[in-house]
Amino acid sequence: MRFLDPERETLETLLPGLDDRLAALPLKERERPQGPALTLFKEAGGPGLVVPSEHRGLGASAVQAVRVQRAVASRSPSLAVATTMHHFSVAGLIQAYEATKGLEWMLLEAVAEQKLLMASGFAEGRSGQSILASSITARQDGADIVLNGSKKPCSLSASMDLLTASVTLDTDSGPQLAVALVPAASAGISVHPFWATTALAGAESDEVRLVDVRVPADMVVRTELGEDGSLDRIQTVGFIWFELMMAASYLGMASALAERVLAQDRADATERAKILVELEAAMGAVVGAAAPLDGDGPVGQAELLQSLVVRFSAQDTIDRVVPRCLEALGGMSYVSSDETSYLAACAAALKFHPPSRAWSGQALCTAYAGGPLVLG
Repeated sequence: MRFLDPERETLETLLPGLDDRLAALPLKERERPQGPALTLFKEAGGPGLVVPSEHRGLGASAVQAVRVQRAVASRSPSLAVATTMHHFSVAGLIQAYEATKGLEWMLLEAVAEQKLLMASGFAEGRSGQSILASSITARQDGADIVLNGSKKPCSLSASMDLLTASVTLDTDSGPQLAVALVPAASAGISVHPFWATTALAGAESDEVRLVDVRVPADMVVRTELGEDGSLDRIQTVGFIWFELMMAASYLGMASALAERVLAQDRADATERAKILVELEAAMGAVVGAAAPLDGDGPVGQAELLQSLVVRFSAQDTIDRVVPRCLEALGGMSYVSSDETSYLAACAAALKFHPPSRAWSGQALCTAYAGGPLVLG
């Protein structure tokens, strides 16, 4: 078995030909905004990856999905980040359908059959602010909900067909959290430059603004917090998907560097083995934490807590492994091509996704002391 075989074999099984097509492109071509990577992903049927087969999707399990994300990220970090947001949005849509048995099934079928891309307008991870706080407000106006606000950064901003966004809905009983499903072509939606770094530029993470955007009321799903501040099932499952898919993606970026270390055979075998062991152990934890999503049992706070632990552990693994990969590859590799420095810069960005370690610290300690896991 070769390094990354389980992930690339899963990718080939579910999205045949995508890995080869990505690998055939120069890294800069895969990573540029409006580049070919997203087109290749759509052509391979990627938008329907986690859509259940009964809704005409590929029906990938959570374990298969995290393996796919690691494989994709090892070829194109930007594509992995962008598609994580899509898959996370689809997973939330599935949960919304299971909770309401509403019209979400029609969107799921459209995503799979028409190969639509869903952008995610959820937490921005702004310093000092709850990850549940939304910068988009919503109010009822007749049969419609009217949305105003912005999301920045918002991956897939240039290529999205649909936007899923957390909103703060004004109700008679006060503000309520909700999730809105918005066609990207809706009047009042505009995209504005925001992402100013070359790292992960291909994820199209610019600002999406909404000015008096109208959506039917049945395309806004209301969510609730428990009396103890805990998340409801839709939010809980969504966060688990997000944390694990992101962890797998960024491990894939670090794995791309490790693959170069292994192929170059420059560092001694002990050091190369240490790098591989750390990455494989971290990925094993991601797979283990994804497995409950594929089972028949309940998914709740324990599984959410485990996903956060796995994500932060993966983050620490990346912080240890990436500098060792750069050292093992040597200075000539660093100065003769910008690929190694680019992959290192991309892999470092996991720490910027919500929730931050600083925000989560007390929540984790409280949960392990027997209290509720409160992320908001």
